[in-house]
Amino acid sequence: MIKLENIVKKYAMGKGELTVLKGINLEIKQGELVAIMGPSGSGKTTMLNLIGCLDVPTSGSYRLEGKEVSRLNGRELARIRGQKIGFIFQTFNLLSRLTALANVELGMTYAGGVDRKQALEALAKVGLSERIRHRPIELSGGEQQRVAIARAIVKNPALFLADEPTGQLDSHSGEEVMSILTDLHAERGITVVIVTHDANIASHCTRIIHVMDGEIISEENA
Repeated sequence: MIKLENIVKKYAMGKGELTVLKGINLEIKQGELVAIMGPSGSGKTTMLNLIGCLDVPTSGSYRLEGKEVSRLNGRELARIRGQKIGFIFQTFNLLSRLTALANVELGMTYAGGVDRKQALEALAKVGLSERIRHRPIELSGGEQQRVAIARAIVKNPALFLADEPTGQLDSHSGEEVMSILTDLHAERGITVVIVTHDANIASHCTRIIHVMDGEIISEENA
């Protein structure tokens, strides 16, 4: 499903440049549950942004479901994100003025249109049927992250990307979030890629990729 070949990512830094990814080669098959681990600054989030079509490589090839996407323009990348990829982030990225239901429905607008029944079903799936009218400020961190998961899964994405999804949660809420993600993976066969520095979170995955200084240094089956 995902194939990265000789991916290099550089950023301009004053008169010079910073190379964040240094010739990454990685293949992730349909239906895998993968963790990408590494210390801060290792390049793992940059790699996830490239996989999620939020950024493009400086050089190299990225194929998603067999299609070369590394040279697409912004509009084409946005269409892929809207139709094929679900995201959750460490900071939840919910709109504070909207209810849980409205936040989920907003996510659907990028995938072809709003279906309230599907939005309600997604919130029920993450255990928030009684909280649909609450705004983010009225929800706990764990509940906000579950809204973010519902917003992502309501599109029925082929690929689910999570960047430190438990980074702002206590251990109990973090385990709840990982339980939801692993259940979704098992039930729907969604390909899931999780960036984390937490070995306990990575242990939920079936494969762990270790990144250091912009390179993949090892990988293991969990």
